[in-house]
Amino acid sequence: MAVPAIYLSISWKSIPESVPLHFTLNGDIDRYGSKNELLLMTFILTALSITVYLLLPQVYRFDPKRHAAENKSRLHRIAFCISVFIAAVSCLVIYSTIKGNAQFGTRLIMSGAGLLIAIAGNYIYTIKPNYYAGIRLPWTLNSDENWRRTHLLAGKLFFVSGLIVAVASLFTSLTVSIIILLAIMLVTATIIGVYSYRLHKRELLTR
Repeated sequence: MAVPAIYLSISWKSIPESVPLHFTLNGDIDRYGSKNELLLMTFILTALSITVYLLLPQVYRFDPKRHAAENKSRLHRIAFCISVFIAAVSCLVIYSTIKGNAQFGTRLIMSGAGLLIAIAGNYIYTIKPNYYAGIRLPWTLNSDENWRRTHLLAGKLFFVSGLIVAVASLFTSLTVSIIILLAIMLVTATIIGVYSYRLHKRELLTR
């Protein structure tokens, strides 16, 4: 989490007073600003990274579900991955600003987002029923079996979807990458929702 601040401090003297701070989807510069704005942006992203890392593993304390405490270690791993991703994004923002080219950085950010989804899929199937993390539908929260089977499917779909996004983002434009990400997430969410609801209806029929 400290890497972006270290990177910025090392590069500070070589950064010009006016730096590109905003880019179009094609990677073209459309706004310049002072390097103090870059410092503020790095500070905000670092604060966000630390906040996620410290707070996410603690949400189990406010969860009335009986399995909530078992999720602490799992939430801690997810929080760590998110914090690493935010730190990497911050470093790429600094790099893109210094070089004045966001095309390389945005591809890596989208690819990293795909990897983050895949990592989440690797952990989500182990999360116990709770009100703060996971597929929190009325029927998953009311049935441990529905929760287990829904998250088993979700974990597989997230893992595969994340890998597809990660690879596709390296070879397509940012616009295409975003479309692929949104389309895959929409299809994945629909499949998970329909599957979980059908399990719920099946459980009602067997009672």
